[in-house]
Amino acid sequence: MMDIREEIEKRTRETEAIIRARLPEADGYQRTVIEAMNYSMLAGGKRLRPILMLETYRMFGGRSEVIEPFMAAIEMIHTYSLVHDDLPAMDNDEFRRGKKTTHVVYGEAMGILAGDALLNYAYETALCAFDLEPENSGIPKALQILARKAGIYGMVGGQAVDIGPEGGCDMTREKLKLMYRLKTGALLESAMLIGAVLAGATKREQKIIEETAEAVGLAFQIQDDILDKTGIAEVTGKPVGSDEKNHKVTYVTLEGAERAQEEVERISREAVTHMESLVVRNEFLTELLCYLISRER
Repeated sequence: MMDIREEIEKRTRETEAIIRARLPEADGYQRTVIEAMNYSMLAGGKRLRPILMLETYRMFGGRSEVIEPFMAAIEMIHTYSLVHDDLPAMDNDEFRRGKKTTHVVYGEAMGILAGDALLNYAYETALCAFDLEPENSGIPKALQILARKAGIYGMVGGQAVDIGPEGGCDMTREKLKLMYRLKTGALLESAMLIGAVLAGATKREQKIIEETAEAVGLAFQIQDDILDKTGIAEVTGKPVGSDEKNHKVTYVTLEGAERAQEEVERISREAVTHMESLVVRNEFLTELLCYLISRER
């Protein structure tokens, strides 16, 4: 029987090495912003998105290094969003993953610049895929997916709904789900879909993967809401009760923790059903998706 924790640790180490190899050297007059970028990138984390990307790529038969620039790029985009999310104008958090947040260490202005730099460097990194496998016709589409799902029709759009007049006290269950699908689900969709595209998956297979990732993203964010309400800071690595402190309406606020947990389990079963409809298999990937519903951090 697979030891999922051991397998996750193994793949996290593999992914960590790939990401570290593509970080910029901190030198020159812009050294401080690069140090802030690298501090943010190396502050820990599950590396969930690049792992999902790599395992989806492998599931569809991908074997080359062309996936690696995209793995690093999506983690840079995810990290930049966290750096900006922690800023005083947003969630104003001083700790993440048990460490001081980037703006606390380097100052608010440098925190903003570090996030901007990570976003730009992500695309610079992803474009290196052309040097590795110029004949791969999936690279342009993968770049398009990465850009769209990180922008106003994806993660940024979800964040805007979260903090803007579109959200707030008039938040409904349907609007909250849409926000989660964009804010959290879009990057998960991007990760798995890019893996499928670069490996040459069919359009039908790509659609199934996107639907799977959408379900996983929703379940993942609802679980995040539960952990913010019921988790332990020493375990989660970030302050508990941040949502309440910032007067955020969450799934737990609307439905209660018990109903929210039931929804996580239902959506996760839906994701596994999507995966099982594929001819190709990746046992670890399926186990990982199941594991996410019971995580404690």
